Amino acid sequence: MLRAGLIRKVAAGIYTYLPLGLRVLRKIERIVREEMNRAGAQELLMPVASPAELWRETGRWDFYGKELLRFKDRHERDFCLGPTHEEVITDLFRREVRSYRQMPLNFYQIQTKFRDEIRPRFGLMRGREFIMKDAYSFDRDEAGARLNYQKMYDAYNRIFTRCGLTFRPVEADTGLIGGTSSHEFMVLAETGEETIVYSEDGTYAANVERAEVLPPDTADTSAQRPLAPVSTPNRRTVEEVTAFLKIEPRQLVKTLLYSSGKETVAVLVRGDHDVNEIKVKRLLGVPEIELLKPELVPGLTGAPVGFVGPVGLKQVRIIGDWAVKAMANFVVGANQADTHFVDANWERDFKVDQFADLRNARAGDSSPRKDGTLKTAKGIEVGHVFMLGTKYSQAMKATFLDAQGQEQLAVMGCYGIGVSRTAAASVEQNHDAKGIKWPVPIAPFHVTLLPLSQSQPVTQLAETLYRAMQEAGIEVLWDDRDERAGVKFNDADLIGAPYHLVIGEKGLAQGQVELKLRHTGETQKVAPDQVVALLSSFLKAAS
Repeated sequence: MLRAGLIRKVAAGIYTYLPLGLRVLRKIERIVREEMNRAGAQELLMPVASPAELWRETGRWDFYGKELLRFKDRHERDFCLGPTHEEVITDLFRREVRSYRQMPLNFYQIQTKFRDEIRPRFGLMRGREFIMKDAYSFDRDEAGARLNYQKMYDAYNRIFTRCGLTFRPVEADTGLIGGTSSHEFMVLAETGEETIVYSEDGTYAANVERAEVLPPDTADTSAQRPLAPVSTPNRRTVEEVTAFLKIEPRQLVKTLLYSSGKETVAVLVRGDHDVNEIKVKRLLGVPEIELLKPELVPGLTGAPVGFVGPVGLKQVRIIGDWAVKAMANFVVGANQADTHFVDANWERDFKVDQFADLRNARAGDSSPRKDGTLKTAKGIEVGHVFMLGTKYSQAMKATFLDAQGQEQLAVMGCYGIGVSRTAAASVEQNHDAKGIKWPVPIAPFHVTLLPLSQSQPVTQLAETLYRAMQEAGIEVLWDDRDERAGVKFNDADLIGAPYHLVIGEKGLAQGQVELKLRHTGETQKVAPDQVVALLSSFLKAAS
Protein backbone atom coordinates (compact mmCIF):
# COMPACT_ATOMS: atom_id res chain seq x y z
CA MET A 1 0.00 0.00 0.00
CA LEU A 2 2.97 2.29 0.63
CA ARG A 3 4.61 1.45 -2.71
CA ALA A 4 1.34 1.85 -4.57
CA GLY A 5 0.83 5.35 -3.17
CA LEU A 6 -2.28 4.56 -1.11
CA ILE A 7 -1.00 5.58 2.33
CA ARG A 8 1.87 7.41 4.03
CA LYS A 9 3.04 6.87 7.60
CA VAL A 10 2.78 9.82 10.00
CA ALA A 11 3.69 7.99 13.23
CA ALA A 12 3.64 4.41 14.49
CA GLY A 13 0.23 3.02 13.57
CA ILE A 14 -1.03 6.35 12.19
CA TYR A 15 -1.36 6.97 8.44
CA THR A 16 -2.44 9.58 5.91
CA TYR A 17 -4.74 8.22 3.19
CA LEU A 18 -3.60 9.47 -0.23
CA PRO A 19 -6.08 9.92 -3.11
CA LEU A 20 -5.97 6.30 -4.31
CA GLY A 21 -6.34 4.95 -0.78
CA LEU A 22 -9.19 7.34 -0.01
CA ARG A 23 -11.09 6.19 -3.11
CA VAL A 24 -10.93 2.62 -1.82
CA LEU A 25 -12.17 3.66 1.64
CA ARG A 26 -15.06 5.66 0.18
CA LYS A 27 -16.19 2.66 -1.88
CA ILE A 28 -16.16 0.38 1.16
CA GLU A 29 -18.04 3.04 3.16
CA ARG A 30 -20.68 3.31 0.41
CA ILE A 31 -21.29 -0.45 0.45
CA VAL A 32 -21.47 -0.42 4.26
CA ARG A 33 -23.94 2.48 4.28
CA GLU A 34 -26.19 0.91 1.67
CA GLU A 35 -26.41 -2.40 3.52
CA MET A 36 -26.79 -0.84 6.98
CA ASN A 37 -29.60 1.39 5.72
CA ARG A 38 -31.18 -1.61 3.99
CA ALA A 39 -31.14 -3.46 7.34
CA GLY A 40 -33.00 -0.61 9.04
CA ALA A 41 -30.13 1.12 10.88
CA GLN A 42 -29.91 4.92 11.07
CA GLU A 43 -26.66 6.82 10.68
CA LEU A 44 -25.46 9.36 13.23
CA LEU A 45 -22.06 10.67 14.30
CA MET A 46 -20.73 10.63 17.85
CA PRO A 47 -17.75 12.59 19.19
CA VAL A 48 -14.22 11.17 19.05
CA ALA A 49 -13.52 12.31 22.64
CA SER A 50 -15.68 11.09 25.50
CA PRO A 51 -15.65 11.95 29.22
CA ALA A 52 -14.24 9.53 31.77
CA GLU A 53 -17.48 9.66 33.79
CA LEU A 54 -19.28 7.51 31.22
CA TRP A 55 -16.48 4.93 31.14
CA ARG A 56 -16.36 4.80 34.93
CA GLU A 57 -20.06 3.93 35.03
CA THR A 58 -19.36 0.68 33.19
CA GLY A 59 -16.02 0.04 34.91
CA ARG A 60 -14.11 0.12 31.64
CA TRP A 61 -12.07 3.23 32.49
CA ASP A 62 -9.81 0.96 34.55
CA PHE A 63 -10.54 -2.37 32.90
CA TYR A 64 -9.69 -1.27 29.34
CA GLY A 65 -6.03 -0.72 30.24
CA LYS A 66 -3.38 1.23 28.37
CA GLU A 67 -5.04 0.82 24.96
CA LEU A 68 -7.39 3.60 26.07
CA LEU A 69 -5.67 6.89 25.21
CA ARG A 70 -6.52 9.23 28.08
CA PHE A 71 -5.99 12.96 28.43
CA LYS A 72 -7.13 15.92 30.52
CA ASP A 73 -8.77 19.05 29.19
CA ARG A 74 -7.85 22.55 30.40
CA HIS A 75 -10.14 22.11 33.41
CA GLU A 76 -8.28 18.93 34.47
CA ARG A 77 -11.25 16.73 33.54
CA ASP A 78 -10.48 13.23 32.31
CA PHE A 79 -11.31 12.28 28.71
CA CYS A 80 -10.35 9.53 26.29
CA LEU A 81 -10.24 9.06 22.54
CA GLY A 82 -12.97 6.52 21.85
CA PRO A 83 -11.84 3.07 20.70
CA THR A 84 -15.52 2.11 20.71
CA HIS A 85 -18.74 3.90 21.71
CA GLU A 86 -20.95 1.67 23.87
CA GLU A 87 -20.93 4.19 26.73
CA VAL A 88 -21.71 7.21 24.57
CA ILE A 89 -24.57 5.57 22.67
CA THR A 90 -26.08 4.11 25.87
CA ASP A 91 -25.98 7.57 27.44
CA LEU A 92 -27.79 8.94 24.38
CA PHE A 93 -30.46 6.24 24.64
CA ARG A 94 -31.16 6.82 28.35
CA ARG A 95 -31.53 10.57 27.76
CA GLU A 96 -33.82 10.32 24.73
CA VAL A 97 -35.91 7.13 24.93
CA ARG A 98 -38.77 6.74 27.38
CA SER A 99 -41.22 4.23 25.92
CA TYR A 100 -41.22 0.81 24.27
CA ARG A 101 -43.07 2.51 21.40
CA GLN A 102 -39.78 4.17 20.40
CA MET A 103 -38.10 0.79 19.97
CA PRO A 104 -36.44 -1.15 18.40
CA LEU A 105 -33.57 1.17 17.49
CA ASN A 106 -30.31 0.65 15.63
CA PHE A 107 -27.80 3.48 15.18
CA TYR A 108 -24.50 3.38 13.31
CA GLN A 109 -21.62 5.68 12.51
CA ILE A 110 -18.48 5.61 10.35
CA GLN A 111 -15.78 7.34 12.32
CA THR A 112 -12.10 7.51 13.24
CA LYS A 113 -11.20 5.45 16.31
CA PHE A 114 -8.03 5.28 18.39
CA ARG A 115 -6.54 2.36 20.32
CA ASP A 116 -3.07 2.78 21.73
CA GLU A 117 -1.73 -0.59 20.56
CA ILE A 118 1.46 -1.65 22.31
CA ARG A 119 2.93 -2.89 19.01
CA PRO A 120 1.24 -1.35 15.98
CA ARG A 121 2.28 -3.35 12.92
CA PHE A 122 1.40 -4.46 9.41
CA GLY A 123 0.32 -1.02 8.25
CA LEU A 124 -3.44 -0.57 8.49
CA MET A 125 -3.87 -4.13 9.79
CA ARG A 126 -3.07 -3.22 13.39
CA GLY A 127 -2.88 0.55 13.58
CA ARG A 128 -3.54 2.89 16.46
CA GLU A 129 -5.84 5.19 14.49
CA PHE A 130 -8.34 3.56 12.13
CA ILE A 131 -11.68 4.05 10.45
CA MET A 132 -14.53 1.93 11.77
CA LYS A 133 -18.22 1.45 11.31
CA ASP A 134 -19.82 0.75 14.66
CA ALA A 135 -23.53 0.14 15.24
CA TYR A 136 -25.62 -0.34 18.38
CA SER A 137 -29.10 -1.80 18.69
CA PHE A 138 -31.64 -1.36 21.50
CA ASP A 139 -34.53 -3.79 21.88
CA ARG A 140 -37.42 -4.41 24.26
CA ASP A 141 -36.48 -8.04 24.94
CA GLU A 142 -34.09 -10.87 24.10
CA ALA A 143 -36.17 -12.06 21.15
CA GLY A 144 -36.03 -8.61 19.55
CA ALA A 145 -32.30 -8.36 20.20
CA ARG A 146 -31.69 -11.69 18.49
CA LEU A 147 -33.71 -10.52 15.49
CA ASN A 148 -31.57 -7.38 15.23
CA TYR A 149 -28.44 -9.51 15.65
CA GLN A 150 -29.51 -11.74 12.76
CA LYS A 151 -30.24 -8.69 10.59
CA MET A 152 -26.72 -7.40 11.22
CA TYR A 153 -25.21 -10.84 10.66
CA ASP A 154 -26.98 -11.04 7.29
CA ALA A 155 -26.00 -7.47 6.42
CA TYR A 156 -22.34 -8.24 7.15
CA ASN A 157 -22.47 -11.25 4.85
CA ARG A 158 -23.81 -9.01 2.08
CA ILE A 159 -21.22 -6.28 2.77
CA PHE A 160 -18.18 -8.53 2.53
CA THR A 161 -19.61 -10.40 -0.44
CA ARG A 162 -20.15 -7.10 -2.25
CA CYS A 163 -16.57 -6.08 -1.40
CA GLY A 164 -15.40 -9.09 -3.39
CA LEU A 165 -13.79 -10.85 -0.43
CA THR A 166 -13.48 -14.54 0.43
CA PHE A 167 -14.50 -14.71 4.10
CA ARG A 168 -16.03 -16.83 6.84
CA PRO A 169 -18.21 -15.82 9.80
CA VAL A 170 -16.94 -17.68 12.86
CA GLU A 171 -18.00 -18.01 16.49
CA ALA A 172 -15.77 -15.79 18.64
CA ASP A 173 -14.93 -14.66 22.16
CA THR A 174 -16.57 -11.42 23.31
CA GLY A 175 -13.32 -9.93 24.68
CA LEU A 176 -13.28 -6.39 26.07
CA ILE A 177 -16.68 -5.56 24.57
CA GLY A 178 -18.41 -8.24 26.60
CA GLY A 179 -21.81 -9.79 26.09
CA THR A 180 -23.26 -13.26 25.73
CA SER A 181 -22.23 -14.31 22.21
CA SER A 182 -20.48 -13.01 19.13
CA HIS A 183 -19.31 -13.78 15.60
CA GLU A 184 -16.21 -12.53 13.82
CA PHE A 185 -16.05 -12.09 10.07
CA MET A 186 -12.69 -13.35 8.85
CA VAL A 187 -11.11 -12.60 5.49
CA LEU A 188 -9.13 -15.73 4.61
CA ALA A 189 -5.46 -14.96 3.93
CA GLU A 190 -2.20 -16.82 4.56
CA THR A 191 -0.80 -13.73 6.30
CA GLY A 192 -3.72 -13.51 8.74
CA GLU A 193 -2.93 -13.05 12.44
CA GLU A 194 -5.90 -15.14 13.56
CA THR A 195 -6.37 -18.91 13.30
CA ILE A 196 -9.83 -20.26 12.63
CA VAL A 197 -11.09 -23.83 12.68
CA TYR A 198 -13.96 -25.09 10.59
CA SER A 199 -15.66 -28.39 9.86
CA GLU A 200 -14.68 -29.65 6.46
CA ASP A 201 -18.03 -31.28 5.81
CA GLY A 202 -20.36 -29.01 7.80
CA THR A 203 -21.18 -25.45 8.81
CA TYR A 204 -19.24 -25.08 12.06
CA ALA A 205 -16.55 -22.37 12.14
CA ALA A 206 -14.95 -20.58 15.08
CA ASN A 207 -11.97 -18.53 16.08
CA VAL A 208 -9.43 -20.84 17.70
CA GLU A 209 -9.90 -18.82 20.94
CA ARG A 210 -13.59 -19.71 20.98
CA ALA A 211 -13.67 -23.14 19.31
CA GLU A 212 -15.08 -25.88 21.49
CA VAL A 213 -13.21 -29.16 21.94
CA LEU A 214 -15.18 -32.26 22.87
CA PRO A 215 -13.95 -34.75 25.46
CA PRO A 216 -12.22 -37.79 23.90
CA ASP A 217 -14.59 -40.58 22.89
CA THR A 218 -12.45 -43.17 24.66
CA ALA A 219 -10.10 -43.26 27.65
CA ASP A 220 -6.87 -45.18 28.22
CA THR A 221 -7.84 -48.17 30.37
CA SER A 222 -4.33 -49.63 30.69
CA ALA A 223 -3.40 -51.13 34.04
CA GLN A 224 -1.83 -48.49 36.24
CA ARG A 225 1.91 -48.87 36.73
CA PRO A 226 3.72 -47.70 39.88
CA LEU A 227 4.68 -44.01 40.01
CA ALA A 228 8.45 -43.63 39.65
CA PRO A 229 10.84 -40.66 39.59
CA VAL A 230 13.39 -40.43 36.76
CA SER A 231 16.35 -38.12 36.35
CA THR A 232 15.92 -35.61 33.51
CA PRO A 233 19.00 -33.35 33.88
CA ASN A 234 18.48 -29.93 32.30
CA ARG A 235 15.47 -31.24 30.29
CA ARG A 236 12.79 -28.62 30.76
CA THR A 237 10.69 -28.37 27.60
CA VAL A 238 8.22 -30.91 26.26
CA GLU A 239 10.52 -31.56 23.32
CA GLU A 240 13.59 -32.09 25.51
CA VAL A 241 11.87 -34.34 28.05
CA THR A 242 10.03 -36.53 25.54
CA ALA A 243 13.14 -36.96 23.37
CA PHE A 244 15.19 -37.93 26.44
CA LEU A 245 12.57 -40.43 27.65
CA LYS A 246 11.86 -41.67 24.10
CA ILE A 247 8.12 -41.04 24.33
CA GLU A 248 5.57 -39.04 22.34
CA PRO A 249 4.49 -35.55 23.54
CA ARG A 250 0.94 -36.93 23.90
CA GLN A 251 2.25 -39.16 26.74
CA LEU A 252 3.25 -36.14 28.87
CA VAL A 253 1.11 -33.70 30.86
CA LYS A 254 2.21 -30.07 31.08
CA THR A 255 1.54 -28.16 34.31
CA LEU A 256 1.26 -24.40 33.87
CA LEU A 257 0.83 -22.10 36.86
CA TYR A 258 -1.39 -19.04 36.37
CA SER A 259 -2.17 -16.16 38.70
CA SER A 260 -5.61 -14.59 38.55
CA GLY A 261 -4.70 -11.89 41.05
CA LYS A 262 -6.73 -13.74 43.68
CA GLU A 263 -5.27 -17.23 43.52
CA THR A 264 -2.73 -19.42 41.76
CA VAL A 265 -4.15 -22.17 39.57
CA ALA A 266 -2.38 -25.15 37.98
CA VAL A 267 -3.65 -25.91 34.47
CA LEU A 268 -2.98 -29.40 33.10
CA VAL A 269 -2.92 -30.08 29.36
CA ARG A 270 -1.48 -32.84 27.23
CA GLY A 271 2.06 -32.26 26.00
CA ASP A 272 1.03 -31.82 22.36
CA HIS A 273 -1.80 -29.40 23.21
CA ASP A 274 -1.78 -25.64 23.91
CA VAL A 275 -3.59 -23.98 26.82
CA ASN A 276 -6.42 -21.68 25.76
CA GLU A 277 -6.15 -18.84 28.26
CA ILE A 278 -9.54 -17.40 27.31
CA LYS A 279 -11.21 -20.69 28.24
CA VAL A 280 -9.28 -20.73 31.52
CA LYS A 281 -10.42 -17.17 32.33
CA ARG A 282 -14.00 -18.09 31.52
CA LEU A 283 -13.87 -21.14 33.77
CA LEU A 284 -12.34 -19.17 36.65
CA GLY A 285 -14.72 -16.24 36.13
CA VAL A 286 -11.91 -13.66 36.11
CA PRO A 287 -11.09 -10.91 33.59
CA GLU A 288 -7.35 -11.59 33.38
CA ILE A 289 -4.77 -14.27 34.14
CA GLU A 290 -1.02 -14.39 33.65
CA LEU A 291 1.63 -17.06 33.91
CA LEU A 292 3.24 -17.06 37.32
CA LYS A 293 6.56 -15.22 37.20
CA PRO A 294 9.46 -17.71 36.95
CA GLU A 295 11.12 -16.37 40.10
CA LEU A 296 7.97 -17.18 42.13
CA VAL A 297 7.67 -20.80 40.95
CA PRO A 298 10.33 -22.43 43.20
CA GLY A 299 8.82 -20.93 46.35
CA LEU A 300 5.47 -22.48 45.52
CA THR A 301 6.56 -25.87 44.12
CA GLY A 302 10.11 -26.46 45.28
CA ALA A 303 11.31 -26.70 41.68
CA PRO A 304 12.25 -24.31 38.88
CA VAL A 305 10.16 -23.83 35.74
CA GLY A 306 10.26 -26.96 33.59
CA PHE A 307 9.96 -29.43 36.47
CA VAL A 308 6.57 -28.42 37.92
CA GLY A 309 3.93 -31.12 38.23
CA PRO A 310 0.65 -31.85 40.03
CA VAL A 311 1.90 -34.65 42.33
CA GLY A 312 2.28 -33.25 45.85
CA LEU A 313 1.36 -29.73 44.73
CA LYS A 314 -0.22 -27.96 47.70
CA GLN A 315 -2.31 -24.82 48.20
CA VAL A 316 -2.99 -24.64 44.47
CA ARG A 317 -6.27 -25.39 42.70
CA ILE A 318 -5.71 -27.91 39.90
CA ILE A 319 -7.85 -27.88 36.77
CA GLY A 320 -7.34 -30.19 33.83
CA ASP A 321 -8.28 -30.42 30.19
CA TRP A 322 -10.65 -33.19 29.11
CA ALA A 323 -7.82 -34.97 27.28
CA VAL A 324 -5.87 -35.37 30.55
CA LYS A 325 -8.83 -37.15 32.13
CA ALA A 326 -8.61 -39.80 29.41
CA MET A 327 -4.89 -40.47 29.99
CA ALA A 328 -3.10 -43.11 32.06
CA ASN A 329 0.55 -43.75 32.95
CA PHE A 330 1.79 -40.37 31.79
CA VAL A 331 4.84 -38.21 32.55
CA VAL A 332 4.67 -35.11 34.78
CA GLY A 333 7.13 -32.84 36.50
CA ALA A 334 8.21 -34.05 39.95
CA ASN A 335 8.47 -30.62 41.65
CA GLN A 336 12.17 -31.30 42.03
CA ALA A 337 14.99 -29.95 39.87
CA ASP A 338 16.10 -32.27 37.04
CA THR A 339 13.40 -34.82 37.86
CA HIS A 340 10.14 -36.05 36.34
CA PHE A 341 7.64 -38.74 37.34
CA VAL A 342 6.74 -41.51 34.92
CA ASP A 343 3.53 -43.56 35.09
CA ALA A 344 1.51 -40.89 36.88
CA ASN A 345 -2.25 -41.35 37.12
CA TRP A 346 -4.49 -38.46 38.08
CA GLU A 347 -6.99 -40.18 40.36
CA ARG A 348 -4.38 -42.18 42.26
CA ASP A 349 -1.44 -39.75 42.50
CA PHE A 350 -3.08 -36.33 42.64
CA LYS A 351 -6.51 -34.76 42.69
CA VAL A 352 -7.92 -32.63 39.89
CA ASP A 353 -10.51 -30.16 41.18
CA GLN A 354 -12.25 -29.78 37.83
CA PHE A 355 -11.99 -31.03 34.25
CA ALA A 356 -13.11 -28.82 31.38
CA ASP A 357 -12.34 -27.78 27.81
CA LEU A 358 -9.12 -25.82 28.34
CA ARG A 359 -7.13 -26.20 25.13
CA ASN A 360 -6.97 -24.77 21.64
CA ALA A 361 -8.79 -26.68 18.96
CA ARG A 362 -6.61 -27.89 16.09
CA ALA A 363 -6.85 -29.59 12.73
CA GLY A 364 -7.95 -33.20 13.05
CA ASP A 365 -10.20 -32.67 16.08
CA SER A 366 -13.83 -33.71 15.75
CA SER A 367 -16.24 -30.88 15.10
CA PRO A 368 -18.25 -30.01 18.22
CA ARG A 369 -21.34 -30.04 15.99
CA LYS A 370 -20.65 -33.64 14.96
CA ASP A 371 -20.42 -32.54 11.33
CA GLY A 372 -16.97 -33.73 10.33
CA THR A 373 -13.33 -33.14 11.17
CA LEU A 374 -11.89 -29.70 11.87
CA LYS A 375 -9.47 -27.97 9.52
CA THR A 376 -7.56 -24.74 10.15
CA ALA A 377 -7.04 -21.57 8.14
CA LYS A 378 -5.54 -18.14 8.71
CA GLY A 379 -7.83 -15.16 8.75
CA ILE A 380 -7.98 -11.40 9.24
CA GLU A 381 -10.82 -10.08 11.38
CA VAL A 382 -12.69 -7.33 9.53
CA GLY A 383 -16.04 -7.40 11.32
CA HIS A 384 -17.51 -8.45 14.67
CA VAL A 385 -21.11 -8.69 15.90
CA PHE A 386 -21.97 -8.97 19.61
CA MET A 387 -25.04 -9.84 21.63
CA LEU A 388 -24.46 -7.47 24.56
CA GLY A 389 -27.63 -8.23 26.48
CA THR A 390 -28.07 -5.81 29.41
CA LYS A 391 -24.39 -5.40 30.34
CA TYR A 392 -24.27 -1.69 29.49
CA SER A 393 -27.92 -0.78 30.01
CA GLN A 394 -27.78 -2.19 33.55
CA ALA A 395 -24.51 -0.42 34.41
CA MET A 396 -25.79 2.90 33.03
CA LYS A 397 -29.47 2.51 33.96
CA ALA A 398 -30.67 2.71 30.37
CA THR A 399 -34.33 1.83 30.85
CA PHE A 400 -37.70 2.27 29.16
CA LEU A 401 -41.34 1.79 30.16
CA ASP A 402 -43.01 -1.33 28.75
CA ALA A 403 -46.68 -1.70 27.72
CA GLN A 404 -47.65 -2.20 31.38
CA GLY A 405 -45.78 0.94 32.47
CA GLN A 406 -43.05 -1.13 34.12
CA GLU A 407 -39.42 -0.04 33.88
CA GLN A 408 -37.26 -2.46 31.84
CA LEU A 409 -33.62 -2.57 30.80
CA ALA A 410 -32.88 -2.21 27.10
CA VAL A 411 -31.36 -5.32 25.50
CA MET A 412 -28.43 -4.29 23.36
CA GLY A 413 -26.29 -5.47 20.46
CA CYS A 414 -23.04 -4.06 19.06
CA TYR A 415 -21.71 -4.44 15.50
CA GLY A 416 -18.35 -3.27 14.17
CA ILE A 417 -16.57 -3.25 10.80
CA GLY A 418 -12.99 -2.10 10.32
CA VAL A 419 -13.31 -0.03 7.16
CA SER A 420 -9.60 0.72 6.77
CA ARG A 421 -8.74 -2.81 7.86
CA THR A 422 -11.07 -4.21 5.21
CA ALA A 423 -9.07 -2.35 2.58
CA ALA A 424 -5.81 -3.77 3.93
CA ALA A 425 -7.29 -7.27 4.24
CA SER A 426 -8.35 -7.13 0.61
CA VAL A 427 -4.75 -6.41 -0.37
CA GLU A 428 -3.53 -9.34 1.77
CA GLN A 429 -5.98 -11.65 0.04
CA ASN A 430 -5.60 -10.25 -3.49
CA HIS A 431 -2.01 -9.66 -4.58
CA ASP A 432 0.98 -11.19 -6.32
CA ALA A 433 4.68 -10.37 -6.52
CA LYS A 434 3.92 -7.42 -8.82
CA GLY A 435 1.35 -5.68 -6.63
CA ILE A 436 -2.33 -5.43 -5.75
CA LYS A 437 -5.20 -7.16 -7.56
CA TRP A 438 -8.26 -5.23 -6.38
CA PRO A 439 -11.75 -6.75 -6.52
CA VAL A 440 -13.83 -4.66 -8.90
CA PRO A 441 -16.29 -3.23 -6.30
CA ILE A 442 -13.60 -1.54 -4.18
CA ALA A 443 -10.84 -0.87 -6.71
CA PRO A 444 -9.71 2.78 -6.75
CA PHE A 445 -10.26 2.73 -10.54
CA HIS A 446 -11.78 0.11 -12.81
CA VAL A 447 -9.30 0.64 -15.63
CA THR A 448 -5.76 1.93 -16.05
CA LEU A 449 -5.34 3.48 -19.50
CA LEU A 450 -1.79 3.01 -20.80
CA PRO A 451 -0.77 4.85 -23.97
CA LEU A 452 2.76 3.68 -24.84
CA SER A 453 3.88 6.70 -26.83
CA GLN A 454 3.28 10.41 -27.14
CA SER A 455 2.43 10.22 -30.85
CA GLN A 456 -0.68 12.02 -32.03
CA PRO A 457 -2.65 8.90 -33.09
CA VAL A 458 -1.98 7.16 -29.77
CA THR A 459 -2.69 10.26 -27.69
CA GLN A 460 -5.83 11.08 -29.66
CA LEU A 461 -7.28 7.56 -29.28
CA ALA A 462 -6.37 7.56 -25.58
CA GLU A 463 -8.32 10.77 -25.06
CA THR A 464 -11.29 9.49 -27.09
CA LEU A 465 -11.46 6.25 -25.09
CA TYR A 466 -10.94 8.12 -21.82
CA ARG A 467 -13.94 10.37 -22.49
CA ALA A 468 -16.08 7.46 -23.69
CA MET A 469 -15.34 5.36 -20.61
CA GLN A 470 -16.08 8.25 -18.30
CA GLU A 471 -19.42 8.87 -20.01
CA ALA A 472 -20.25 5.17 -19.61
CA GLY A 473 -19.58 5.34 -15.86
CA ILE A 474 -16.31 3.41 -16.08
CA GLU A 475 -13.74 4.78 -13.66
CA VAL A 476 -10.47 5.19 -15.53
CA LEU A 477 -6.98 6.29 -14.50
CA TRP A 478 -5.14 7.72 -17.53
CA ASP A 479 -1.37 7.30 -17.22
CA ASP A 480 -0.29 10.17 -19.47
CA ARG A 481 3.29 10.29 -18.17
CA ASP A 482 6.17 10.38 -20.66
CA GLU A 483 7.67 7.15 -19.29
CA ARG A 484 8.96 3.88 -20.72
CA ALA A 485 6.39 1.14 -21.31
CA GLY A 486 7.99 -1.08 -18.64
CA VAL A 487 7.62 1.62 -16.00
CA LYS A 488 3.95 2.10 -16.85
CA PHE A 489 3.24 -1.64 -16.85
CA ASN A 490 4.93 -2.11 -13.48
CA ASP A 491 3.07 0.79 -11.87
CA ALA A 492 -0.25 -0.41 -13.29
CA ASP A 493 0.32 -3.87 -11.81
CA LEU A 494 1.32 -2.31 -8.48
CA ILE A 495 -1.77 -0.09 -8.24
CA GLY A 496 -3.89 -3.05 -9.24
CA ALA A 497 -6.88 -1.78 -11.23
CA PRO A 498 -8.83 -4.84 -12.47
CA TYR A 499 -8.34 -3.96 -16.16
CA HIS A 500 -5.45 -2.44 -18.09
CA LEU A 501 -6.07 -0.94 -21.51
CA VAL A 502 -2.85 -0.65 -23.57
CA ILE A 503 -2.62 1.56 -26.66
CA GLY A 504 0.54 1.09 -28.73
CA GLU A 505 1.52 2.16 -32.22
CA LYS A 506 2.00 -1.43 -33.44
CA GLY A 507 -1.46 -2.52 -32.29
CA LEU A 508 -3.04 0.69 -33.53
CA ALA A 509 -1.65 0.00 -37.01
CA GLN A 510 -3.69 -3.24 -36.92
CA GLY A 511 -6.77 -1.45 -35.61
CA GLN A 512 -6.50 -2.99 -32.13
CA VAL A 513 -5.80 -2.16 -28.50
CA GLU A 514 -4.86 -4.67 -25.78
CA LEU A 515 -7.03 -5.39 -22.74
CA LYS A 516 -5.36 -7.13 -19.79
CA LEU A 517 -7.22 -8.70 -16.88
CA ARG A 518 -5.11 -8.00 -13.80
CA HIS A 519 -6.41 -10.95 -11.75
CA THR A 520 -5.53 -13.62 -14.31
CA GLY A 521 -2.94 -11.89 -16.49
CA GLU A 522 -5.04 -12.86 -19.53
CA THR A 523 -4.87 -10.44 -22.50
CA GLN A 524 -7.02 -9.98 -25.55
CA LYS A 525 -7.01 -7.79 -28.64
CA VAL A 526 -10.02 -5.51 -28.98
CA ALA A 527 -11.19 -3.08 -31.63
CA PRO A 528 -11.28 0.46 -30.15
CA ASP A 529 -15.00 0.85 -30.83
CA GLN A 530 -15.71 -2.35 -28.82
CA VAL A 531 -13.78 -1.33 -25.68
CA VAL A 532 -16.55 0.44 -23.77
CA ALA A 533 -19.15 -2.27 -24.43
CA LEU A 534 -16.74 -5.06 -23.42
CA LEU A 535 -15.61 -3.33 -20.23
CA SER A 536 -19.19 -2.49 -19.31
CA SER A 537 -20.16 -6.16 -19.59
CA PHE A 538 -17.17 -7.22 -17.47
CA LEU A 539 -17.99 -4.68 -14.76
CA LYS A 540 -21.67 -5.63 -14.73
CA ALA A 541 -20.77 -9.30 -14.25
CA ALA A 542 -18.36 -8.42 -11.41
CA SER A 543 -20.67 -6.06 -9.51
